[in-house]
Amino acid sequence: MKSYITCFILTIVLLSSCQDVLEPTPYDLQIDELTLKRAADVPLVRIGLYSSFRAMTSSIVIAGDFTADHIKHNGTFASYQEFGTKQITATNSDVTTFWGAIYGCVYVANFILERLPTVTGVTDDARKQLTAEAKFLRGLANFYGVYTFGDIPLVTTTDQTTNRNISRTAKATVLAAVLADYQAALADLPDDSSTGVAYLSKRVVQAALARFYLYQKNYAQAENYASLVINSGKFSLVPDYNTIVKQNFTAESIFEVGYTQNDDPATLNTLFVTRREVIPSDQVVINLNSLESGTRVATISFDATKQQGNDNGWTVRKYGTAIENNANIVVFRLAEMYLIRAEARAQQNKLTGTTGAVSDINVLRTRAKGTAVTATAQADILLTIERERQYELAFEGHRWYDLVRTGRAQAVMSAFSPNWNSRYELWPIPQSEILRNPGLQGAQNPGY
Repeated sequence: MKSYITCFILTIVLLSSCQDVLEPTPYDLQIDELTLKRAADVPLVRIGLYSSFRAMTSSIVIAGDFTADHIKHNGTFASYQEFGTKQITATNSDVTTFWGAIYGCVYVANFILERLPTVTGVTDDARKQLTAEAKFLRGLANFYGVYTFGDIPLVTTTDQTTNRNISRTAKATVLAAVLADYQAALADLPDDSSTGVAYLSKRVVQAALARFYLYQKNYAQAENYASLVINSGKFSLVPDYNTIVKQNFTAESIFEVGYTQNDDPATLNTLFVTRREVIPSDQVVINLNSLESGTRVATISFDATKQQGNDNGWTVRKYGTAIENNANIVVFRLAEMYLIRAEARAQQNKLTGTTGAVSDINVLRTRAKGTAVTATAQADILLTIERERQYELAFEGHRWYDLVRTGRAQAVMSAFSPNWNSRYELWPIPQSEILRNPGLQGAQNPGY
């Protein structure tokens, strides 16, 4: 089937339907040319940039938790059934949606980077900030793209001729571009956002760099950037983990994608709560109910009236609706920085003491009223951190990425599902994209 993305026409008057992922229609380009020609257009273009990133966030949760061992299928949607049974195909609609959202964000960022320098009347500060925001969100989109799909097209222009026939770029090259975008954004963003954690600041970039270097196994830099965020004093762990589940914009949120009553699509709430298309797996239910996890069992809830057949009666509670004040999707929060620093320290054999991995883990265990860490060997502490990330970050889009980057996917997932295959350590390139882009033909990920 033909692939489309939700494209944000930069007037932000309406959502159109839509443009091809790597080949925006001339009509939309003409509108874009008209809407970014005056300084007065800049605030609306900025909203369009953030909106294009927001289109990715549900897909991040789906990729991180559905591909892994956190969910079981409980409904009728074929795409979710593929994730539940671990039989993912290149025609999966959610695979196509994520690909489209990544390139939708990249397109809007490239549009801004191409057009903004030609717009007169824009203050230097406004120009610098929007440029930095575009570079960072382009980098973050490519970060998710390369860790989800492997080698991906590195799209740096809005030119149709270039983008309608573009091949995959080596992962290392894409990651170098991600780092360059992050570093450029770090130089020009304000230390802290004056408009709250729904917008970018240096702290957000530092958090992204901590995650970037952890994935790259540059543990000294991962520890450094995580410490910069932790020691900034701008964020604090909320005393009760229930607050993470039930409230938007908590004191530990670093970057959060917000929804209002007017624009809340209730995507994840519908998926997890209203329809219960997917439910927590038996394994994650057991883990979240453990003494180590403590109060983090609040992430899920049990209703005996729903317990029948394949349904274990458990429901994900992390996503409600905007009117309930817990519809947002958190991209970075302080707890992850403690976990990044703990893992980075453990990998450097900094295990105990006030600057050791165990100390960082116990900060979260104490908050959650879980049992204190007793492990002292490096291998045991690393497995403890793996479990701690599962307790703390369940259903926030991390689990699959964590298992793959640590080389643990095969061991964990083959025990979880008889259908697991190593090919699922990458998602397939959407079949629709291979059919329409000659540069991708013959370049599918292995096994698909």
